[in-house]
Amino acid sequence: MSKASRAPLPMWAKILLGLVLGVATGFIAGDWAMVLKPVGDLFITLIRMVVMPVIFVSLVCGVTAMRDLKKMGRVAGKTLLIYMVTMAAAGALSMTLASFFGIGQGLGYEMPAVAKVAEVPSFVDTIMAIVPSNPFKAFADGAILPVIVFAIFFGLSINLAGKQGEVVADFFRSLNHVVFQLVNIALSFAPYGVFALMAYVTADNGFAILSELAALVGTIYLACLTMLVVVYALLLTVFGLNPWHFIRKMLPVQLFAFSTTSSNATLPLNMQVAEEKLGVHNSIASFVLPLGATINMNGLATYLGAVAIFAANAYGIELTLMQKVTVVLTTTLAAIGAAGVPGTGLVVMSLVLASVGLPLEVIAAIAAVDRIIDMINTPTNVSGDTLSAVLVAKSEGELERDVYAGDIEPEVAAVATENA
Repeated sequence: MSKASRAPLPMWAKILLGLVLGVATGFIAGDWAMVLKPVGDLFITLIRMVVMPVIFVSLVCGVTAMRDLKKMGRVAGKTLLIYMVTMAAAGALSMTLASFFGIGQGLGYEMPAVAKVAEVPSFVDTIMAIVPSNPFKAFADGAILPVIVFAIFFGLSINLAGKQGEVVADFFRSLNHVVFQLVNIALSFAPYGVFALMAYVTADNGFAILSELAALVGTIYLACLTMLVVVYALLLTVFGLNPWHFIRKMLPVQLFAFSTTSSNATLPLNMQVAEEKLGVHNSIASFVLPLGATINMNGLATYLGAVAIFAANAYGIELTLMQKVTVVLTTTLAAIGAAGVPGTGLVVMSLVLASVGLPLEVIAAIAAVDRIIDMINTPTNVSGDTLSAVLVAKSEGELERDVYAGDIEPEVAAVATENA
């Protein structure tokens, strides 16, 4: 037997196998597969255990790696610009497709006598909410955005401390390696967790719910796939990069995101792929990706845009051009700060619908297929994060082109560059 035949399956293949077997088990076993739910929940809990350490330690390392404050400001500006543009494009794309297919028409919902209006937080309240009065409470509550703000300030303080801060910076760099070993341990359970999650979801939903809201689900899937295959590929091409390398190397991340429906849970794996397979320098990846897991929600933007058209058609309301623009803007802003966990769409959906006076009762119907929609939203979200990291790294000259184009590890590529 040759060595090639004895080679272990790569992680992406194991995850894909777990996903397929999970779906098959869910359909064959039916309600019996529901007993696997605790296994899937335990895996998600294991992943969430490492999320906060990864975000905090990675961001601190990312900030301390950029001692040039001008560079950090430049990287942050580029990152936020890409995030805003891609989220607005995702929302506009899904609304266009939803209008074209006329999803929601014919449902004939009646306008409620008294519409429920969601309270949209003010700009001041939003700013106050992201600055932690107690960082330790933010850690305990799993409040990602306040932790990100604290990590950025903490990293800046290390840089400003000069020589005295170098000891702390070295500690965090060592801690970063330890944290990623913890991540490797957690990810080794991924195939089993994915299998259990998919078996449970398939047994719980089946195809009955899909048939009721097939148009909405199909439109969102089409919009997300268009973002993944067309929009992201165009942006990479504009920056002089071959999109095929990005697409094939992101497959394990997308499969993981598809099954867990959590951007935060996918972050550790996404960090590894960005640095080791796509050649993004750690100083860029550790800054852009944790930030993106919280505020860059391209998949969520497609979801909310399509839902707005669906709700308007269901109640026989014709949205004006200005209202559609309002939906795109609200969708983009609502996605910022939305938690990268399952069910986020339902939480922020009320804000988007309320922004143009649409009834919130439609959310009850959409909730039935929320998990199925989340499955495609999350790969779109995390791929958008990595896309931004690649583009920012390319513009900053911190992208290892040999690693991006091949299967060379970053250290090997660095040696090859020096020898050249």
